[in-house]
Amino acid sequence: MERLERRRALIEERLVEVVDGVEPDALRDEVRHAALAGGKRVRPLVSVLACETVGGTEADAVDFGVGIELVHTASLVVDDIIDRSELRRGTTSSWAEFGYGPAIITSDGLLGEAFALFSSDPDATQVVAEALVELGVGEATELSAEPETEEEYMTLARRKTGALFRAAAELGAIAADSDPVTVEALGEYAERVGVAFQIRDDVLDAVADADDLGKPTGHDAALERPSVVQVTDLTPEEANARARAESARAIEALERVEVADPAARDYLVELAEFVVERER
Repeated sequence: MERLERRRALIEERLVEVVDGVEPDALRDEVRHAALAGGKRVRPLVSVLACETVGGTEADAVDFGVGIELVHTASLVVDDIIDRSELRRGTTSSWAEFGYGPAIITSDGLLGEAFALFSSDPDATQVVAEALVELGVGEATELSAEPETEEEYMTLARRKTGALFRAAAELGAIAADSDPVTVEALGEYAERVGVAFQIRDDVLDAVADADDLGKPTGHDAALERPSVVQVTDLTPEEANARARAESARAIEALERVEVADPAARDYLVELAEFVVERER
């Protein structure tokens, strides 16, 4: 765990450096509020661990990891506006703190800083652009054409959450100069982790305590959003079982990867197991 915390600290340090470089001051304050309000930094950790698994170093992947965290944060800023959620990561959401206009500008600023970090590699830029297209389709589907079956829900989860997880791992593989087969295998691993994460998130929204979770609960039901609990007839226990099945298939995808750092690969396995057992 000490090694993992060292990676997390490296990501946090670089994230602070990027945020501190934002101009003008007003935008910097707004970006700081959104980006540095906490968070598990799961996606950048996936980037770094994927890179190390296939022979790269943490330094190779940290900028891409920070970039995907900024993209994720930008999406959360918009999500909170859509959901009218006043709480994010245990503090006020961007729109609740600064207003709707500044929050939208904050999201734009986060994306701009992110793509500045990806701009050194056309493959990285393409991966993230494709992920944002999938995310956009997923968000639009959620608002306009709600899924009615478990299969449709899973497609939505892959677009809304899995896409950015996939991009995170593929970025790590790209940073290590991996071949396309390796990039795809790590991408599948992370996409399935993302789907498992989303299923668990839906279950927590339905059953967890808001203070424990660090954000309001019951939002999916109140806004009639398509959570796994609402779309399907699954009980929370059955939904958790679906999440564990996705986690297991994610771990299977890692078997197609030629591993250079077994310890880093083991952390990826632990992450796949953690996302379905987490309590917040």
